[in-house]
Amino acid sequence: MLTQTALSHDTWAPLAAAHAEHADALTAGWRSRRLAGEKHEIDDFLFTYYTTRPAQLRRWHPGAGVVLHDAPGGTEAFAERATWRWCEPTPDGGLTVDVPTFLADRGSTVRYVRTLVAATAGRPTNVGCFGLHEWAMVYRQGDDTRHTLPLRLGAAGTDAVVESHQIRCTHFDAFRFFTPEAVPLNRLQPTRDDQPALEQPGCLHAGMDLFKWTNKLVPALPSDLVLDCFELARDIRLLDMQASPYDVSRFGEEAVMIETPEGKAEYARRQREFAERGAPLRLRIVEACDRLLVG
Repeated sequence: MLTQTALSHDTWAPLAAAHAEHADALTAGWRSRRLAGEKHEIDDFLFTYYTTRPAQLRRWHPGAGVVLHDAPGGTEAFAERATWRWCEPTPDGGLTVDVPTFLADRGSTVRYVRTLVAATAGRPTNVGCFGLHEWAMVYRQGDDTRHTLPLRLGAAGTDAVVESHQIRCTHFDAFRFFTPEAVPLNRLQPTRDDQPALEQPGCLHAGMDLFKWTNKLVPALPSDLVLDCFELARDIRLLDMQASPYDVSRFGEEAVMIETPEGKAEYARRQREFAERGAPLRLRIVEACDRLLVG
């Protein structure tokens, strides 16, 4: 049985308010651009590819095993929370995550995430890919690219970089966007089924995906963990595009020129830093999944 911790309204309400304020700050750019009909090829990825909804991101959840109590006389926020999915009333008038129902609905996801994240965490950090997955996504496509940004080296220059390197992408969700001409150039041919056997902590997309996995397990995972993963994904995305074949100067960002020794060294250094930031997050995810599965 999952151990229950009780929080009074005076304790959890400020936490919920601070979380909402933090989430609003992280999504402010996306929300303002949506109203203005503008796009940002770097920052929008976390909202389009991961289909992030700011309203859901700002909801605070303490995670499974925590009982929240209302203020005397009741509050609208508590009453609204009682309508949220997988929210269960307790005999003493509190609210908590309905773990049995959550596991009935999402148990397979919990087990998969636990297996994938633990396996990734247990592997050494590989920093030899140099972000060439983004280059392989436009290989031999001329000016027909995935973004509206121009290619920094032009189409021919981009193709030449691909052809002068060994492509060693291990992440299926990056590999599946390779152009047909680039697919056979990859040292591996990752599939969805072998994803837990291939992912490693130096992979930028594996690091960004920590946000995806935690967001899928809300409200059983605490919201502070989700936002920590979101912030990591946001920072990783910047490097992903700086090291890509695209010219990101319009956003005030400098390119990481992975076609040069200096660019490769910078990319590898930042990969290691992201792997170090991701390590405690992976541990927290695994521990949270274990608590759910044994509870």
